[in-house]
Amino acid sequence: MMYAFKTRMPAPEEALPGRNELPFHVPERHTVLGTALQGPYPDGYEVADFALGCFWGAERRFWQTEGVWTTLVGYQGGITRNPTYEEVCSGMTGHTETVRVVFDPEKVSYTDLLKVFWESHDPTQGYRQGNDVGTQYRSAIITHSPAQEAAADASRAAYQRVLTDSGYGEITTEFLAADAHPFYPAEDYHQQYLDKNPAGYCGLGGTGLSCPVGVARA
Repeated sequence: MMYAFKTRMPAPEEALPGRNELPFHVPERHTVLGTALQGPYPDGYEVADFALGCFWGAERRFWQTEGVWTTLVGYQGGITRNPTYEEVCSGMTGHTETVRVVFDPEKVSYTDLLKVFWESHDPTQGYRQGNDVGTQYRSAIITHSPAQEAAADASRAAYQRVLTDSGYGEITTEFLAADAHPFYPAEDYHQQYLDKNPAGYCGLGGTGLSCPVGVARA
């Protein structure tokens, strides 16, 4: 039963219930940037959430982006409260592996982060990313404002045209609202995993196609 949900989302009555508090410790500081993982964040900075496959390589892509203040990985978009990695991998939580990005909008726009997102994975693969198969590897954008939602929608339309012209199928990326889909931080060893393990696994791979920029601004 545990792995019956790898390629389909569980219904609410099928999902694991989770718990009221995290069952593990989350470190305070980013190992590369030295900034706070869970806040407080500087005034005027914004939060963006992206799911694009295994979060190890995805997080590194964003912490290397100029204007990003901090990143952390976690689970989002599902049902189970405060899940563990093993529970998410079972497929019975409905969560994605998500990267939370805190950024200075004076240095990098949300549209620029969307470009990183689209170009860092293949958003047409449904419940998989490369060799990684499961609902937790699906592509998703979790938005924090109507402006973010509008920018994400415009960028999806622009990138779909590029993908279609190159023979790719329809984008399967989910759009979710952050206020209805809480972000649950992942375990200590997942945070900045590829900094702690430079030779570690990175399944991230894009289509090689450039996403147009300047199609929208948040």
